[in-house]
Amino acid sequence: MDSLDPLPPERVDAYLRRIGAERPDRPTEAALRELQLRHLEAVPFENLSVHLREDVVLDAAALVGKVVDRGRGGFCYELNGAFAALLRALGYRVELLQARVYGDDGHPGIPYDHLALRVRAVDGGGRAWLTDVGFGDHSHFPLDLDERGEQEDPAGVFRIVEAPGPGPEDGGGAEPEDGAGEGPEDGAGTGMAAGAGTGTAAGADGDLDVVRDGRPRYRLERRPRALADFAVGAWWHRTSPESPFTRSPVCSLLTGRGRVTLSGRRLITTEDGSRTERVLSDDGELLAVYRDRFGIRLDRPPVPLHPRP
Repeated sequence: MDSLDPLPPERVDAYLRRIGAERPDRPTEAALRELQLRHLEAVPFENLSVHLREDVVLDAAALVGKVVDRGRGGFCYELNGAFAALLRALGYRVELLQARVYGDDGHPGIPYDHLALRVRAVDGGGRAWLTDVGFGDHSHFPLDLDERGEQEDPAGVFRIVEAPGPGPEDGGGAEPEDGAGEGPEDGAGTGMAAGAGTGTAAGADGDLDVVRDGRPRYRLERRPRALADFAVGAWWHRTSPESPFTRSPVCSLLTGRGRVTLSGRRLITTEDGSRTERVLSDDGELLAVYRDRFGIRLDRPPVPLHPRP
């Protein structure tokens, strides 16, 4: 069991209202595409709990409650954990997969760096889809896990390839510049950053590399995992001074024309390929942007847990 208890019908309805989606008649591949896009455009990728000193509970009811009742987002463990509960309630076959995110030095980070989903619909003949609403600036639609050729997406050209075996230096991820690896601070970050882990690469065990525009994003293990397995990774990312999540608050949301991101006090907006950036002047303006641009109502500004010197 993976601690994702079934959602009651009223919670499913509330979740669908939160993301502005209709309940699909059947759990089809087309409906999965729509649900992922709706989720990305409604629920922000954010690490505010870290900087508000809030606990992160890896429990289906708590994760769904944060998204649905509190109008919040979260990082990968929260967003994909909650989305998995929704998809299962709608009739999809869902498995949790762990991944290690590539750093700027080309090495994957700590084990359980990232939580992603393998999803099967009723009409796909058993075809598996990589579904991910918790990686920041990533694919807008699910990726075919069995396809080894190019997969075009509004976010770029993706490939899923067999991972090579472990190298002599595999395991040490680099800290991304300016938090871009941990959260999409400039609209082009990877979503979850590689840490300073030393876990073994599992290329020999059939791992997959997820590549966007020629650059590896994360190394995905195919073995299904339980939600509780991600507790240590989630704890590390929200407490360690080495985790980019603890350096600065990040909140980012896909929009119909691009992306809006608040990184610390920098508001970054990308629309139709044009980027603008400005620094917010005071706490009042900061809280207003969280409310008006992301739908997040805070009673105090988040304060960096381990700010970069």
